[in-house]
Amino acid sequence: MLHDLLAILWAPFLMCLVLTGIHAYLGVHVLAREVVFVDIAMAQIAALGATVAFLFGYETETWQSYAGALAATIVGAVVLALSRSRRRHVSQEAVIGVVYAVSSAAAVLVADRAAHGAEQVRGMLVGNLLAVGPLEVAKVAGLYALVGALHWLCRRPFFLISTDPDAAYAQGWRVRLWDFLFYASFGVVVTSSVRIAGVLLVFSYLIVPALAGILVGGSLRTRLLVGWAFGTAVSVLAMLASAVLDLPTGATVVCAFGVCLLALGAIAGLRERTATAA
Repeated sequence: MLHDLLAILWAPFLMCLVLTGIHAYLGVHVLAREVVFVDIAMAQIAALGATVAFLFGYETETWQSYAGALAATIVGAVVLALSRSRRRHVSQEAVIGVVYAVSSAAAVLVADRAAHGAEQVRGMLVGNLLAVGPLEVAKVAGLYALVGALHWLCRRPFFLISTDPDAAYAQGWRVRLWDFLFYASFGVVVTSSVRIAGVLLVFSYLIVPALAGILVGGSLRTRLLVGWAFGTAVSVLAMLASAVLDLPTGATVVCAFGVCLLALGAIAGLRERTATAA
């Protein structure tokens, strides 16, 4: 029994670790920029691109479908970069909401014209984590390693724009250009992740580990380490619960993230009250 479970779950579990590694890091940027829903908006844009490719007869696993989804996210990256301005007349989160709503509605319209289009949209929403094989894990890990290397090389402008955009403008950084590079690399990650895990799970991996790091507090490095550890631990628990209780894997991981974050928040609140009372 245990051997059978390990044979089924080891590749999906490794994929969860890969998702945790890149998304927890990107989540730190997203929370600092106060654009929490950018991930779900970009994921929906990727789903729209894949749905358009499906309308033309290309299945989700084909490179044409991936190219369609990636092209759509690059367009989304341009829109998000252009929506950034030094004097914010309109909240960028509002722009993100409009992008999400329009791309969701467009995906529904496109799916309506395609045979089995509803199943395609549903598949992009929930993913198919258990179908992941070791070759796909290796390919995605290699791609995310390249994205991680890019972010390491560009860490100074990326973190400065995320944490202190006014200083970035004052120092003469071309903020919109760097924003486009950030969101384009973000789109590459989201496009790959959504095909595997679906919109909801990708959003959870992006936001919840980063929130866990904030709850624990400390330096940026500490928050990153906490996020990675939290994401790994929840992935283990959720995958085991999914196998033992015969539950859908993606939905189980999302719910486990929510429950564990609530528990961590309660512990952090109790610790804060205890410190205040002392």
